[in-house]
Amino acid sequence: MRLDPLKKSAAAVLLSTAAVATALVGPVAAAPRAEAAGLAWTACATTRYPSLQCATLSVPLDHAQPAGRKISLALTRVPHTAAKSQGPLLVNPGGPGGSGRTLAGFIASALPKDVAAQYDVIGFDPRGVGRSQPALDCGAGHFAPVRPDSVPYRVEDEQANLDRVRAFAKSCADKHTDVLPHIGTVSAARDIELLREALGAPRISYFGYSYGTYLGAVYAKLHPERVHRLVLDSVVDPSGVWYQDNLAQDVAFDARHKAFLAWVARYDAKYGLGTDPAKVEKRWYAMRDALRTAPAGGKVGPSELEDTYLPGGYYNGYWPTLAEAFAAHALRGETAPLVAAYERFGAVDPAAGNSYSVYSAVQCRDSAWPKDWNVWRRDMWATHAKAPFMTWNNAWYNAPCAFWPTEQLQAPDVTNTELPPALLVQATEDAATPFAGAVTMKEKLAGSALLVEEGGGNHGVALSGNKCLDEKVAAYLGTGRAADASCPAQPAPEPVPATRAVPASAGGAALHGLLGFRG
Repeated sequence: MRLDPLKKSAAAVLLSTAAVATALVGPVAAAPRAEAAGLAWTACATTRYPSLQCATLSVPLDHAQPAGRKISLALTRVPHTAAKSQGPLLVNPGGPGGSGRTLAGFIASALPKDVAAQYDVIGFDPRGVGRSQPALDCGAGHFAPVRPDSVPYRVEDEQANLDRVRAFAKSCADKHTDVLPHIGTVSAARDIELLREALGAPRISYFGYSYGTYLGAVYAKLHPERVHRLVLDSVVDPSGVWYQDNLAQDVAFDARHKAFLAWVARYDAKYGLGTDPAKVEKRWYAMRDALRTAPAGGKVGPSELEDTYLPGGYYNGYWPTLAEAFAAHALRGETAPLVAAYERFGAVDPAAGNSYSVYSAVQCRDSAWPKDWNVWRRDMWATHAKAPFMTWNNAWYNAPCAFWPTEQLQAPDVTNTELPPALLVQATEDAATPFAGAVTMKEKLAGSALLVEEGGGNHGVALSGNKCLDEKVAAYLGTGRAADASCPAQPAPEPVPATRAVPASAGGAALHGLLGFRG
């Protein structure tokens, strides 16, 4: 997706790994065991995270062949400092394709000191990601501007985009044909179990955002007896992996974009775009139309405009900058602020080639996608009719899956009655992982609790400045006690002078810089 006291019966604790694995559907049968070696941690301190350590873990490329070819996972750790430890706390920022190495330091510093001190906070780059080897990169230039209009009003635009996504899928097949069949959520979950063994821990805790919530749920399905604490923030709907989940995203992001435009209308005195949200929306789409024939700075056409404004659907702290760029172009014909916003939020940096390659490899492998483009065309036009903001943009982002070279797996059923209480954290207006998905996950994880940010629309809400949420998450990590609860959302941002950037430490900006977009 474009995209988070222990009570256990003796019988549950004694469930074998193989018995749990066979409860999963389709391709998730128990794999032969690979023996995990110990880890050699070395100092890799940064100015911000002076106690950070690094290590590398070797795992089988194919878990069905544990003695075969090995690949490596890059790890980070902030060690516990308390006299008594609760063990490892693995953290994942989502994606799929997000690097978790920096997230360890962030989580360790964002939690209350007395709670963080009880855990070895472990970050990791999942297989194929970042500094893990081999790292996927299916080719540069896939998102180079100016791309064809995402909305295929013209046959030639649709064909050009189909050519782009076919070429990307073929490039992945040509460059990584031996690796692609082994990049997926179940393989990554099996890696986590080998990491647990290498850490020498009888159980692990896990804190995942976005796609990381699904990865955590799959690991918990495979190894429920190995879970100590489980925090899932901004929860993937496990019943829609992945095609249906993306369609649900399209509708939710359209609503979130309308919320942004209503905010712009509320501050008409600042932005001068009008007080009627519907008319402000028309002006935004008029800007989009104008960019079709005159891309801003030769870089920002309609597709790049959508890329630029999509992050505002993840985090409202970006709204002031996006509103300034909108007003400058719509009212004064100025392109520089829009180009600057694109370069900050929408342009793909070199590292994104890796993250997008892994994103595609995981999602296209994990579950069934339509192979008939006519099905995509029918579904996208139907969804676009009610949610035009990013339906087609999201379609092209995921369209390599229509032409992906690997066999499609069947997504596992993550229903789980063997876990200790898990804590799910969700904002009611989250667009990337709509609220209904958290409700579905709660129903599937027996005994879990749902902590709701009422009225919140950001994606990734724990440890981003909401004191009520943060205290409840910290209490759960400290005690293991989970109960349904709600917290009010943080206030929407206020306009800032165009010359003042939002500081990296403001609100959730630090967290959202680590989580990235579309995941």
